[in-house]
Amino acid sequence: MPPRATPTVRQQRVGAELRKLRERAGLSTREAGELLSVNPARISSIEGGRFGVSDERVRMFAHNYGCSDKPYIDALAGMTAGRGRGWWEEYREKLPSVLLDLAELEHHASAICTAQVSHLPGQLQTVDYARSIFRQNIPAPSPPEVEYLTSLRIKRQGIFYGDDPTPLKVIIHEAALRMQFGGREVARGQMRHIVEMSELEHLTVLVIPFSAGAFPGSGQTVVYAEGPVPQLDTVQLDTEHGSVFLHADAQLDRYRVFMQRFEAAALEPQESRDLLVDVIANT
Repeated sequence: MPPRATPTVRQQRVGAELRKLRERAGLSTREAGELLSVNPARISSIEGGRFGVSDERVRMFAHNYGCSDKPYIDALAGMTAGRGRGWWEEYREKLPSVLLDLAELEHHASAICTAQVSHLPGQLQTVDYARSIFRQNIPAPSPPEVEYLTSLRIKRQGIFYGDDPTPLKVIIHEAALRMQFGGREVARGQMRHIVEMSELEHLTVLVIPFSAGAFPGSGQTVVYAEGPVPQLDTVQLDTEHGSVFLHADAQLDRYRVFMQRFEAAALEPQESRDLLVDVIANT
């Protein structure tokens, strides 16, 4: 396979997992190359996501690295399939690649949980609400860029519809419900949309009320995307400098606890829905 100029986050993840397996086996790239009859430079390129790798080669690497976790190996090998163009590739020359990586991450996730404090989750945003958010970006995007950003965000929501929708849990602080981005009517329409979506079986909406007081991670926006096995989960963080993707074992352990505590601070689903309805009535 030819080298990739810009590997996606999914391609980089496969390489990162192979590097973890090699390091756990106590092998250098030179030693691994001798064991596998592969040039050490090629191993480094594979681990960096710059060279593609087949499912057969993933299984060969795992076997020679002494990994016997079959569900994990099967899931990792499965990540090499479907290397064709996803729907998000139509935005490749129009938007930053990190946004496309997020769309790809969500597309392949087994389930998604997101925690938000000041903005409502992109997975549930309406067109008008999303557009009003993007207009606040710094530097200010051009009108066409706003429309591309909005279009990508709405298309990402396709995984929550259809015959096999992705399970979604959103945890929202009451502060985000009270922020009237786009004005009163846009905010009311957005709230109604969330109430409607909260009635779907595969979608859970939990609200942290002001009365909950202090809670962990109040300054972060987090998306926790579950992989086919826990080792392949991914955390995505929004920052002023763009998205950050985390998947080190210690990071995943930390954010699993973070999401559990965030959820523990929230109201139950029906109470959350009641609070949403109250916000609509008073907006």
